[in-house]
Amino acid sequence: IDSMPYHTQSWLEFCKRRGLIVDLQDLLQRTTGRTGTECMGELFGRPMTAAEALPLVHEKEVIYRELFAPVFKEVAGFKAFAAQARSRGLKIGVGTAGDKHNIAFAMGHLNMPHTPDVMVGGDQGFAGKPDPAIFLEAARALSVRAADCIVFEDAPFGIEAARRAGMRAVAICT
Repeated sequence: IDSMPYHTQSWLEFCKRRGLIVDLQDLLQRTTGRTGTECMGELFGRPMTAAEALPLVHEKEVIYRELFAPVFKEVAGFKAFAAQARSRGLKIGVGTAGDKHNIAFAMGHLNMPHTPDVMVGGDQGFAGKPDPAIFLEAARALSVRAADCIVFEDAPFGIEAARRAGMRAVAICT
């Protein structure tokens, strides 16, 4: 999905509500592909515990879902591509920094006839991208060697995470 414009808008709204002034482009460059807890640490300029960060993450992500829901759409051709891959016997996994709420939001709106075989999210205790942990866990759960995986990714940190995992990457330039 092409969600980044709505994440951008949600960061602006979140910061506005909290009276924070932020260089949004800098924040996005430092955080796109990272977990919510990591993003909040970057925004506030200090490490944060999950207990401290998660309520803030939840607040920001509710804003994102409210903004994106009325205009939600897939990246053109995604569902057809996924159906063709599945028809050829390929396994499909999701490795995202998004949390279980954003995963459920995306899957609900995509309304795919078959959900991915595996979904690994940023709230499962793995480091965010560019660390390869999320992708490596998806491959492990799929019982597929990392070298046999192809990652479709729209964030530079995600491309780097795929490289570090020993996976091939296709950049989605939305």
